[in-house]
Amino acid sequence: MDTKIKSIAVAVAGIDEEYQNNIIKGINSYAKSNNVNVSYFAAFGGVLKSNLYDSGEYNIYELPNFDRFDGVILMTNTICSEQMRADIYDKVIAAGVPVVILDCDKKEFFNISIDNTSAMKEIVRHVIKDHEARVINYISGPLSNSEAEERYQAFVDVMAENGMIIDRNRVYFGEFRSLDGKAAIDTFMNSGLSAPDAIICANDAMALAAVSQLETYGYYVPEDIIVTGFDNTYNARHHSPTLTTVARPLFRTGSIACETICRLIDGDTPKEEIKLEARPVFAGSCGCPDKEEKDIGIYKRSTFHKIEGLQNEITLLNRLTSALAETESVEETVRVAAQHISEISCEKFYICLCSDWQGAFDDLDKEMPSKGYTEMMSVPLVFANKEAGQGNDFPSRDMFPEKLTTGGNISYFLPLHFRERCLGYYVILNSDFPINSMLCHSMMMNISNSFEHIRQLVNLNKAIGKLERLYVMDTLCNIYNRNGFTRATADLLAECMREHKKLMVSFVDMDGMKQINDSYGHKEGDFALQRLTDAIKQSCSRGYICARFGGDEFVIIAADQTEEQARDFEKRFEKRLAEINARIHKPYEISASIGSFITEADENTKIHQLITQADSRMYEEKKRKKHSKYIRSES
Repeated sequence: MDTKIKSIAVAVAGIDEEYQNNIIKGINSYAKSNNVNVSYFAAFGGVLKSNLYDSGEYNIYELPNFDRFDGVILMTNTICSEQMRADIYDKVIAAGVPVVILDCDKKEFFNISIDNTSAMKEIVRHVIKDHEARVINYISGPLSNSEAEERYQAFVDVMAENGMIIDRNRVYFGEFRSLDGKAAIDTFMNSGLSAPDAIICANDAMALAAVSQLETYGYYVPEDIIVTGFDNTYNARHHSPTLTTVARPLFRTGSIACETICRLIDGDTPKEEIKLEARPVFAGSCGCPDKEEKDIGIYKRSTFHKIEGLQNEITLLNRLTSALAETESVEETVRVAAQHISEISCEKFYICLCSDWQGAFDDLDKEMPSKGYTEMMSVPLVFANKEAGQGNDFPSRDMFPEKLTTGGNISYFLPLHFRERCLGYYVILNSDFPINSMLCHSMMMNISNSFEHIRQLVNLNKAIGKLERLYVMDTLCNIYNRNGFTRATADLLAECMREHKKLMVSFVDMDGMKQINDSYGHKEGDFALQRLTDAIKQSCSRGYICARFGGDEFVIIAADQTEEQARDFEKRFEKRLAEINARIHKPYEISASIGSFITEADENTKIHQLITQADSRMYEEKKRKKHSKYIRSES
């Protein structure tokens, strides 16, 4: 990458949510205006309430080599996992590059924050002083999150300054998700406590869900219960009643963050911390009149476009899901993905797969990797300029499937996984789809699930193949067993009947197997059987079929043979066996008796009858052996 072009990495989760969305838009605006490349390593962890799924999502943070970037912006306040945040901090510190962190009190990094405390205190005081609320519940984010902690502490402080005691049963700790608002109301209503005068929420998503859930219990806002939020989101501004909340300069925060990291990269030393002000917005949900006028025409047009866009995306998602359900190969999955990706606006779209993404079927003790990426990545799909192609393999340490040669590029790295199992990742270049679409996450999940389906199908076919092999093959000697021999000779026997070809059938019986086992152990007996098998296979010509028929008994069959060819086969066998004995230097000699005969097959010929006849010939040969010496002395 051109050293004149700054390259910045951003670690973030939940890029489709409004807080992250507005900050990202601020970062991107500054980056594009100043020819800066920005790479977002983004997960959707904490959405589905599944630890295994979150583990697969958070694996994307194992991908970035932060020392390959000029600087890093951390939005780790959006990442629910405390351990993952700590791991990211360790990685960026080890990289030794400039770091800007948002809304997090980490002394090691340059901090840009928005004052969460002052505006939250004003909201709580307003509810107590102006609306005379005396019983107040609180719905919090996770206290491991610094923003959630600051907002909760502001609530605690104002309650204390007004001499009001906090009942812990009236506080619910969630994860900042809308589902937490619903769950909190259910918890409060089923607690046996009286309904509160007001519910203070740590963000708008939980507050709006709480308002909706209160109505199912027969409570209305603000007539029965006051509800407030935090963030002044689009939905909060356009809800009825309008939500009392806190407005924060999110776009400006992102822009300042990008400007600041660029200054740090250039060697400037800005202030150690930048703190931006938030402001309370008093509106209908606490009983106040709306102070901000709304243009109903603009709202209607905006809502129409949102609904229309969402309907189109849902249709796209349904078509993608349906088409992927019919795929049975990697090629089909990639083709279907490309067809539907063509309907979203992006400069390039890559699918990058780990080299071992299909799993380690043959090594049952080896678990599929759930952390990190393989050394090399394949690129089954590069979608660019409305055309789909395949990219070259590349080292995962490079992160990018193709080198960026220009500035002002925005790249989104998203995880490709099934539960905790890492399959690879996606790269979306220069597109607002990941941050503007509510269905980006769903589309990526569908494609990921399709790859998992293919992985399972491949391994199922391997398992079937292995079971099939176990059914027809002798695992010790690696030749056909009885079942395999019967299957393999069916067509040959039919051919000989049809074309009146003669058959050669030979029967081999190992001499002295019991003596080898008794004197040297069964492991040595197995070794002797395997060497005898080698002699048989090396003696067989093209078209011969051989099988282990019993413990130390073998059968060979071939079509269109003469008596002379049968004798030549027996001679080759005896010669190969002698060569093997001379080579292995064992204290015993591997010996075997062989009997062969030539016959013409007809419709009454049965394979087991032919084997019985060959067995009789072999037995005659064995009786003619006057001095079979199975075990030699150690000397």
